[in-house]
Amino acid sequence: SGEEQPPRLFQFHKDGFLVLEQFFSAEECDSMRSQIQRIVAEMEVPPHCRTAFSTREEEQLQAQGSSDYFLTSGDKIRFFFEKGVLDEKGNFLIPKEKSVSKIGHALHAYDPVFKQITHSPKVQELGRKLGLERPVVVQSMYIFKSLLAVTPHQDATFLHTEPLGRVLGFWIALEDATQENGCLWFIPGSHTNGITRRMVRAASGASTCVEFVGSEPAYDDKQFIPLPISKGGLILIHGEVVHKSELNSSESSRHAFTFHVMEAKGTTWSKENWLQPTPELPFPSLYT
Repeated sequence: SGEEQPPRLFQFHKDGFLVLEQFFSAEECDSMRSQIQRIVAEMEVPPHCRTAFSTREEEQLQAQGSSDYFLTSGDKIRFFFEKGVLDEKGNFLIPKEKSVSKIGHALHAYDPVFKQITHSPKVQELGRKLGLERPVVVQSMYIFKSLLAVTPHQDATFLHTEPLGRVLGFWIALEDATQENGCLWFIPGSHTNGITRRMVRAASGASTCVEFVGSEPAYDDKQFIPLPISKGGLILIHGEVVHKSELNSSESSRHAFTFHVMEAKGTTWSKENWLQPTPELPFPSLYT
């Protein structure tokens, strides 16, 4: 295009990620945290978490309920729990707010606080700086990150487009993310080699709702670099960059709000993706 790119955008294209400290204010982070507390306080335990199953058939029904709950969460606000936090009747074994691992996947559409953050003028301006012409928001998640590690992955494995390179993650630290409490780790430059596996919707009648196609590459642990970031910081994540998080070994939580944007111009969203736009919620434009 002949235009000189700002050095930071050059860095993004080189590394596949970009750290923007203090992108959101402490107040904005706190408003998201208090809003999520309200949402958790009002949450109902989903029916598939309540069945004390005794037969193989009931077990399959529960698994089916669980997969339907996930597959149809694209246009709703739904709750995903840590393992072992509910008894078979759906009662909490630990404090409610510590039981949830994430809330997704349409906070950006149905919750006023998260909608405002997702479409905030700063985010829209960043989209324009990145050269996005018709960006749409495909999904959002509030991540509590209590314990578990997240294995190395590429977002495009789950959110596949033709061509690749059209999906971008916005990851917002709502509290300081450190090596102790599970910050993100990246392999710089790993976004240029395409993807080796995809998660696709399984054929109807299959025992699982999704399956992986292709192979899981082995990554060299030494190639990952940690990206600690302060509260309010934003990490831009290229859809094909390899990243992970280690388990949270600290006493402190590591809340984050994240959403994914797709450049819709000249792009096809895969019909095999677990997440599909619906008549009730077509992917909304990032620019309002």
